[in-house]
Amino acid sequence: MAIDRHPTSKPPVTGPKIAPSTVPAGAAVNAFLAEVAARSPVPGEGRGRLIFALDATMSRQPTWDLACTLQGGMFEEAAAIGGLDMQLVYYRGIQECRASSWVGDGRRLGELMARIDCRGGRTQIGRVLAHAGKEAGRGRVGAVVFVGDAMEETLDDLCAQAGPLALRGVPVFLFQEGRDPVAERGFREIARLTGGAWCRFDAGAAEQLAALLRAAARYAAGGRQALTTLADSSPAARHLLAAMSGPQSGGR
Repeated sequence: MAIDRHPTSKPPVTGPKIAPSTVPAGAAVNAFLAEVAARSPVPGEGRGRLIFALDATMSRQPTWDLACTLQGGMFEEAAAIGGLDMQLVYYRGIQECRASSWVGDGRRLGELMARIDCRGGRTQIGRVLAHAGKEAGRGRVGAVVFVGDAMEETLDDLCAQAGPLALRGVPVFLFQEGRDPVAERGFREIARLTGGAWCRFDAGAAEQLAALLRAAARYAAGGRQALTTLADSSPAARHLLAAMSGPQSGGR
């Protein structure tokens, strides 16, 4: 089933302001940063591109507001090395899965996200992966970031949808809130298949989640060299560079 699109000039939905929620633990942050550091992409011409995908079913309501707050930092991190274009993809309700146009301004993306409310429904991760694969076929995509807490689809089907991303060298970074074992197994396998990374969310530190999202943005925008340039002034860049000396695993 094709994914729906919303032009950025016409926000899709209005909804109430969402309260802040939970964020990831330190040990998982270090593991994620080490995996990201092992897979710096070759910078392409022009701006980097990142697909920011979120589960907007009812259980995600608190985390959606947190994502609205933190997504601006992803643009800020990438601005000094040529910038970042980001596409928002979300699913909710009964077979509703939508994608924005590519946005190069964090404020515009934040305004779009603020107009979306969460609704009950089943996961549609397969549609997200299939859409990302099509976008990667149209032009270079540096990375896909997915935030969710559940997986209600067949893992074999999801791996099939992730295949085109793996073939094109597009890593998927999956941030899991909670401890659903089915979701963990699926997210880990998608990350392994695409050369991405999996990280669990726990209650605690918003700054650590922000660092994860900024790291993914820097990866999409320019890879290791961009982090090296900012290492003297950015604690997040120094953290990521330090993780680069850790064990290397598969990927580019």
